[in-house]
Amino acid sequence: MTTYRLGPVDELPVGEGRAYAVGDEMVAVFRLRTGELRAVSAVCPHAGGPLADGLIDAKVVICPLHQHVFALETGHCQTTPHLALRTYPVREESGQMIMNVSPVSGSDSTTTS
Repeated sequence: MTTYRLGPVDELPVGEGRAYAVGDEMVAVFRLRTGELRAVSAVCPHAGGPLADGLIDAKVVICPLHQHVFALETGHCQTTPHLALRTYPVREESGQMIMNVSPVSGSDSTTTS
């Protein structure tokens, strides 16, 4: 399991998303109005839209290019069922956004991105 420190949670405004480099992937992290964090693949599988720039509510993100709607909890697309996003566990710890990602090479490490 690889742990990534994405930065201070206060730098992510409530109700918005930002894209972060996590290993070899780009991940969109959203800070919900409840203060909870959600993380999904940053690129829409339909046409490559930047999901961190999409509109969110408590449960979904809407791709800014073609309005595909994805559940933040599961990554399932509600408008085109064959599309899906990868979801990532993300949490706040001591004011920092922390993400654990399953290993590609099998070693443990901590990375700041």
